[in-house]
Amino acid sequence: MSAPRTVLVTGGNRGIGLASAQLLADQGHRVAITARNPETVDDRILSVPCDQTDASAVESAFETIEAELGSVEVLVANAGITRDQLLLRMSDEDFSEVIATNLTGSYRMARRATRTMLRARWGRLIFVSSVVGLLGSAGQVNYAASKAGLVGMARSMARELGSRSITANIVSPGPVATEMFASLTEEQQSAITDQVPLGRVAQPEEIAQTIAFLASESAAYITGAVIPIDGGLGMGH
Repeated sequence: MSAPRTVLVTGGNRGIGLASAQLLADQGHRVAITARNPETVDDRILSVPCDQTDASAVESAFETIEAELGSVEVLVANAGITRDQLLLRMSDEDFSEVIATNLTGSYRMARRATRTMLRARWGRLIFVSSVVGLLGSAGQVNYAASKAGLVGMARSMARELGSRSITANIVSPGPVATEMFASLTEEQQSAITDQVPLGRVAQPEEIAQTIAFLASESAAYITGAVIPIDGGLGMGH
């Protein structure tokens, strides 16, 4: 059992984020989540409103978490949006909004979190990317670019912050049984599942298990890693 830590999970009100927040709370950690319009999802978890495209909102959210739970020691940068569209129909706004939330927003959260991690000489940065970031996906130029960007960003942070015992890692899920996946047609769901060697989608809890491991003392010597949790969909990267 790792020592209790203060954990922030962005986009923590559903899906992978909520599963991760609940598992980390189960393990005895002090857990906060952020979302644009968070609800109280669990009595053990502090819900804080935050639009991570807004620098002042990020600062305000961290001040609230620090006052309630202490300095953030583990950041799970999970928040993300999609604006899927074929390239020739994709607007500049479709592209820039996804980059602003998924990539720039994660950078902004990590920059703020590392301020106190550096003083403590301990920290965990865990970024939730996607198999799409390296595999590519028609209609997801913006989303794939944002998720690929997390890899270069996290690896740069791993090199920059490693001497202070701060790790930066990336999990790369394949299709997961979330609201986003449920919104697809049965035909689309089948087409995706058929590509996965294990022949099924993941449950959010399966992604959360790897995230919790990376947050633990057991993962102290892992940094700059991209860990696929994709049923074999992306093997060969």
